[in-house]
Amino acid sequence: MSFGAGPNGLLWRDGDEAVDLSGLGDVFAQPTLNELLRSGRAAWQDAIAAARAHDGPRMPERNVRLHLPFKVADYVDFYSSLEHATNLGRMFRPDQEPLLPNWRWLPVAYHGRAGSVVVSGTDVVRPCGQRKAPGEDAPTFGPSRRLDFELELGFVVGIPSELGERVPVEAFAQHVFGVVLVNDWSARDIQAWEYVPLGPNLGKSFQTSISAWVTPLALLEDARVEAPPQDPPPLPHLAGGRGWGLDVALEVELNGETISQGNARTLYWTLPQQLAHATSNGASLRTGDLMASGTISGVEAGSEGSMIELFRGERFLEDADELVLRGRAANGVALGDVRGRVLPARA
Repeated sequence: MSFGAGPNGLLWRDGDEAVDLSGLGDVFAQPTLNELLRSGRAAWQDAIAAARAHDGPRMPERNVRLHLPFKVADYVDFYSSLEHATNLGRMFRPDQEPLLPNWRWLPVAYHGRAGSVVVSGTDVVRPCGQRKAPGEDAPTFGPSRRLDFELELGFVVGIPSELGERVPVEAFAQHVFGVVLVNDWSARDIQAWEYVPLGPNLGKSFQTSISAWVTPLALLEDARVEAPPQDPPPLPHLAGGRGWGLDVALEVELNGETISQGNARTLYWTLPQQLAHATSNGASLRTGDLMASGTISGVEAGSEGSMIELFRGERFLEDADELVLRGRAANGVALGDVRGRVLPARA
């Protein structure tokens, strides 16, 4: 049960079928969800009720040509999984503490490229860039040798905020319409060479894929759980939001084989804390802002949300590989899949 955008207007996902909502007119006849996003929480509830009751044309979801569901205003990607941050810290800094000193005090993030966000089903062209292996004397330019995926949960802003205004943790549901699955494709070799001192750039900006369906927060109320404890306690402006863990089972399929199974409930920094941090300096929200959790990994082997963790850097994505990310909430609500196939680098 979620909203998408089709050739004629908005669609409602009902099981394996897509219901055409364009006959309802107004926001439902728009090419994207943006008008609905900015209409506010009461209107969101009305839209869900109208979509559930609408007896419009139905078609198998697999036969529908789905568009990017909303026009992305800004894109911010966080680093909110304790397990993921610890795994990478141990790999990259084996003789040091895996977590950097700031990690338990704030949800670390980077500002991504909104123009590179694409809808599920869009092929990803292997990016080119500078990369330098440890044994090489100088960097070279060419196709990434270490292309990876990142399994993430993203949320979509509906109601904007004013420049200079902070959005507190408790106002999360007033501003956020719903969630999507996210694949933050990553070129690990390009990223490793560029990221000091200003963080990810070209290793991430070439493409980010999201599900074609946006699942309203209202439909995930029954899947809310207590998030893991935080130590030390966060500063007052980030306190709270612990009831916003989401019990969403996650799965990654590579070429038809399941390679990872985890759950979004393990996130250390919750979605409301991410939003509060993003606006804590007075940065404004815009309708269509996309914020993603960062890679979600669990404690158990096989629950890691990226290949660099799953295969300890020994295996990465090859040309023609096909990847599918899936999510299903504990209350039975399925999130939209994120699909993508790797194409060779362009000359």
